[in-house]
Amino acid sequence: MITSINDFKNPFFIGIAGSGMSAIAQYLKGIGKNVSGSDRFFVVGEYNETKEKLEQEGIACFPQNGDGILAETDLIVASTAIEDTVVEIQKAKQLCIPILKRSELLAIIASSKKTIAVGGTSGKSTTSAMVYEVLEYAGLKPGIISGAGLTSLIKKGKIGNAIAGSGDWLVIEADESDGSIVQYKPEIGLLLNIDKDHQEIDELIRIFGIFKNNSRIFVTNQSHSLAKQFSQNIKLDFATEENINAGYVADGFYQNGFAIQFKVNGVDFTLQSPGRHNMENAVAAVAVANNIGVSLETCAAALKNYEGIYRRNQIYGQKHGVILIDDYAHNPVKCAAAINANKPIAPKLIAWFQPHGYKPTKFLREDFVKEIAAALRDDDEIWMSEIFYAGGTAVKDISAADLINDIRQLGKKAFFVEHRNDFLNSARPHFTDDCVLLLMGARDPSLESFAKQVWDNL
Repeated sequence: MITSINDFKNPFFIGIAGSGMSAIAQYLKGIGKNVSGSDRFFVVGEYNETKEKLEQEGIACFPQNGDGILAETDLIVASTAIEDTVVEIQKAKQLCIPILKRSELLAIIASSKKTIAVGGTSGKSTTSAMVYEVLEYAGLKPGIISGAGLTSLIKKGKIGNAIAGSGDWLVIEADESDGSIVQYKPEIGLLLNIDKDHQEIDELIRIFGIFKNNSRIFVTNQSHSLAKQFSQNIKLDFATEENINAGYVADGFYQNGFAIQFKVNGVDFTLQSPGRHNMENAVAAVAVANNIGVSLETCAAALKNYEGIYRRNQIYGQKHGVILIDDYAHNPVKCAAAINANKPIAPKLIAWFQPHGYKPTKFLREDFVKEIAAALRDDDEIWMSEIFYAGGTAVKDISAADLINDIRQLGKKAFFVEHRNDFLNSARPHFTDDCVLLLMGARDPSLESFAKQVWDNL
C-alpha cells in the first residue's frame, strides 16, 4: 500500500501527456524517482512535443501498449480518463502493482512538503504561478505542480507545469471539479472564488468547507460573496475594493493597454497581464506570500517581471490592425473576464468560443448567455463553433447554436459557424483596422494549433 512518497521508486504513468499527469511525473523525476509513462498520443514514428520534453527530463516514454510496465515497476498512476479495460491497467493488476489516481498521488506528495493549495472555480493556474514566481524571486526555491505551463519555465525548454524546487514550499492547484480538493491537507489553503462551473453551488460550498477544515491556515476572498463566508481570520484575507475590510486590499486599478497598475496596502504594483481578475489573482498571491514572510515590496518587484502562463491571454501579435489573443477561458465567468480584460485594448472585440462537452454546456447554458452578453459592448461580437466532443456516450441534446440564438435575443451581435475552420473567412468581413480577435476554449488539445492556424492566415 502506497501512503508515503518514500513507498515507491519506479512509478509508471498511464496518460502521461496530460497536463496534470506530466506535471506530477516531472516533479517526481526532480526529486529522484525513476519515472516512466505511456500515452495514446505517443505513436511510433510520429513527433510529439510533450514526449520530447519529458524525455529531455530523463523520463522514459512508451506507446500505450503495456511494454513500459516492467518487473521493477512499483506504482501505476492513472489519469481519470483511463478505464479499467486499458491493457496497461490489466497488466498492472496481473502483476499486483499498486494503482493510484493522479489526485491520490498528488495528495501524498503534498503531505511531504509545506504545501500551498490554491482553490476556487477560476484563476487557480494563474494564481499558483504568481505565488511560485514571488517565492522564487524571494529566494525560497519553491516547487510547483500546476495545470498550465509557466512562460518563464517554457522559455527554458520545459513543459513548464512543474518543478521540484529545493526549498520547503510546494505550490499546487486544488481541483474542485472532480472533488479531489478534499484530499489535500495543506499548510496554507487559498480560496479565490466560488462560481457555478462543474458542480452546483451547494456542492461547491460543501467541498470548499472541507478544504478549509483541512488547511492549517486559510486565506479567502472578502470581495466574493460566497467565498468570504469561509474566512478563518480576516487579517489573512484579501479584497479588491478599498471599502472592504481585509488584511490585504487592492485598489486604484488602472489599465493601459495590456498592463495594469494598482496598490496593495499602499504599495504600488505593475503587472503585464490585463484585467481586474488579474489584479484579484495578484493580491491573492501577495496575501499568501506576505503571510509567510515575503515583504509587499518584494512581491511587487517579483510580479513586475511575471510573464504569464500558457494560453492565458496569450498574445500572438497584430496583423492588418487585428490583435490576436488566445485564452483558456471555458466557463461563463472566465469567458466574461477574458472579454472584459481585452475591451480596453481596442474599440471593437470579436470573440470566438468553442464550448467543451455537451453535458457541461447544457448545465451552464443560462450562465454562458448571461455572462457573455453582459460583457459585450454594442460593437463587440461573439462567435461560436460546435461543442467539442471528446468521445464516449454523451447525449448531443444541445448545440452552440442554441447559445448564440439566446445571446442574439438579448440584442447582442452573435454568430454561429459550425466548423471552426470556416470561422476566419466568415468573420473576416467583420474585422476593422483596430480590433481584438479573442479565441477562447479548453480541453481540446488541438486548440493551440487552431490558434496558430488563425494567426498564419489572418
